[in-house]
Amino acid sequence: MTTEASLAPVRAVGTGHVRVEGRDKVTGAARYAGEIPFTDLAHGWLVLSTVTRGRIRDVESDAVLAMPGVLAVLDHRNAPPLKTDYIGLLGTGPDPTCAVFQNDRVPHLGWPVALVVAETSEQAREAAESLVVHYEQAAHDVDFTGDHPGAHPSDGHMPAVTDKGDLEAELTASAVVVDATYTTPEEHHHPMEPHAATARWEDDRLEVVDSNQGATWVVAELANLFELDPASVRVRSEHVGGGFGSKGVRAHQVAAVMAARITGRPVRVVLTRRQMFTLAGHRSPTIQRVRLGADADGRLRALDHRSLSRTSTVYEFVEPSAGVARVMYDADAHHTENQVVPLDVPSPTWMRAPGEAPGSFALEAALDELAHACGIDPIELRLRNDPDRGPVSGLPFAGRNLRACFEEGARRFGWNRRDPLPGVRREGRWLLGTGTAAASYGAGAAPSTASITAEADGRFTVRISAADIGTGARTALTLVAADALDVPPERVQVRLGDSAFGPAMIAGGSMGTRSWAWAVMAAARELRDRLVPGAAIPAEGITVRSDTTEAIAALARKERHSFGAQFAEVAVDTGTGEVRVRRMLGVFAAGRIVNPLTARGQFTGGMIWGISMALHEEAARDAVSGGPVGADLAGYHVATHADVPRVEAHWVADEDPEDPVGIKGIGEVGIVGAAAAVANAVWHATGVRHRSLPIRPDRVLAGGRDA
Repeated sequence: MTTEASLAPVRAVGTGHVRVEGRDKVTGAARYAGEIPFTDLAHGWLVLSTVTRGRIRDVESDAVLAMPGVLAVLDHRNAPPLKTDYIGLLGTGPDPTCAVFQNDRVPHLGWPVALVVAETSEQAREAAESLVVHYEQAAHDVDFTGDHPGAHPSDGHMPAVTDKGDLEAELTASAVVVDATYTTPEEHHHPMEPHAATARWEDDRLEVVDSNQGATWVVAELANLFELDPASVRVRSEHVGGGFGSKGVRAHQVAAVMAARITGRPVRVVLTRRQMFTLAGHRSPTIQRVRLGADADGRLRALDHRSLSRTSTVYEFVEPSAGVARVMYDADAHHTENQVVPLDVPSPTWMRAPGEAPGSFALEAALDELAHACGIDPIELRLRNDPDRGPVSGLPFAGRNLRACFEEGARRFGWNRRDPLPGVRREGRWLLGTGTAAASYGAGAAPSTASITAEADGRFTVRISAADIGTGARTALTLVAADALDVPPERVQVRLGDSAFGPAMIAGGSMGTRSWAWAVMAAARELRDRLVPGAAIPAEGITVRSDTTEAIAALARKERHSFGAQFAEVAVDTGTGEVRVRRMLGVFAAGRIVNPLTARGQFTGGMIWGISMALHEEAARDAVSGGPVGADLAGYHVATHADVPRVEAHWVADEDPEDPVGIKGIGEVGIVGAAAAVANAVWHATGVRHRSLPIRPDRVLAGGRDA
């Protein structure tokens, strides 16, 4: 077989392509973690604590071990010890929520206290529900308040506090001051595919088939926890039915590995929807105070954004909501601070646009309040305060096309027809209003490896440990590889989700596709250099491997972000309190768009989640039991088709010249600012500010207060 390097370039990137795995998914040929067959498979079922805080006094396992099909009961008395003093892949220590069955402590309701392993999942569940656990209970605290004595600054993945200038002096000198507190509730990820993992040992080698956001991540954590050579651990995750930050390393994976070791058989553990409310992480509620001081012309003199979030007593996770202010707007005096308070609740974790999603609600709602107080159009106010360097870092932006997003969005939305006065548009019983907000999310890249094989039959096989969590990454990488190799996409096969392919960035932080595409591009370029026109390719093919570590380390220090402008029109029935989003428009500057078809789905998906955040999503926690109220998808409300009549996403030219593909990241910027745009539109419709989400009917009827 001869190469075809002389073919005219084929341009796949930038044109719409259906998902390459789409047919397999809709026909059921694509198998997910809980569906992969294993010979002699056993099933594990987690037993969760029924008390909120205390210690385990006894586990009555003998009766359960005598039940039909039961193979083992794991708890703190017989579980293998885990190593918990290491630095993990993300530069932090291990997440202690994974260190299950290591002691008798119960830190919150729903903490794993045992795993029952049986021949079938039905037998395992029946036995798990029959297991009697005795506890010594202790008083608990789940009360999240702004004046909690345990609140303290915490860094998380960014510094807890940034500060410049004399804040109080600038506030005093300001012609207009906004000082308001905004709150957001506890929220949950709940991807369509529940968390599932199957573990199998062969001698001292461990294989895990899992639903995760990064096989490299899971390998590193399991190797550390069980003190294994990472080369002896293989993790596969070919298809993932959503993750949103929740599918990292969790208790069910660790429990499955333990059980497989003890039973000598493959063991599968799948979480139920109810168990996911305590074991899969969540977004913490926030209490945010924003103080803005401005001259009469709207120029910011003071910006103060302080956020308090909730964490567990097991693992300190920060929802860094004040971080968005460090990018969006500058002021002579600029202060941001992220605090946490540890309570007896499950540990929060990453959730789509962690920090930016709730933080943008507070900041962009406050900017809207400032615009009204100054008598300035909300878009104009934002553009007057659009910085050319990082407000905190002082670094230049690697592209900041926020102005272009607002200008294009205003044109498409018809913003110039807006009457700035609130409460003046009416259609029958409905009050109508429009609102806007800015959006931003980081656009980083992380080292990754990839290999490409030129096959003897003229096809090309890309292998990379990427994770397609529903974003269309597999298709995007196919298009990138096709262009780099100058061949049609049909001649490229992308294999991913296997740690055997080498280390690669996780699917998170809107960094996945950018990082992977860089590695694929590098491998493709080297492969093309090695192919000789007209020469035959051997039967085993020609393979090259790339590693982008040095290239990414050589990038100049800059502020790298995607940006966007969100617009919303709402109708509010003040008689019933009902709020309807009639239309939503987002315009984004997010680098080169690889696949417009799937990219638009990512943008609109984020915007719809923003509608859910603004109007529906709210996990209530019972102060007596410490557990979630209505831990199911009947009680946890999200936006449905009836709630989303018209959502549009567009983008402006915004290629990153320092990225070989020119892309940034689109997975999270779509949700940022969306809730604020809706809330600002509700104010414009009614003249009433809603500073607490969600904007429920009872809050509308109560004039923005809790009834």
